[in-house]
Amino acid sequence: MPSKLMTVDDVAVYLDVPKSWVYNNHKREGIPFKKVGQQLRCRPNDLDRWLDAQGAR
Repeated sequence: MPSKLMTVDDVAVYLDVPKSWVYNNHKREGIPFKKVGQQLRCRPNDLDRWLDAQGAR
């Protein structure tokens, strides 16, 4: 079964940044969001791969 998609709120908590930072920087930083209807969603595995590429952990 696929993992639950993360919301902007979930990503902000996971990254320990304000939700406003996620909204203001997701395109520039390349956070791997997909639009689902009008909302941004992210797969947890994609976010982990993105973090690994940033040299984070």
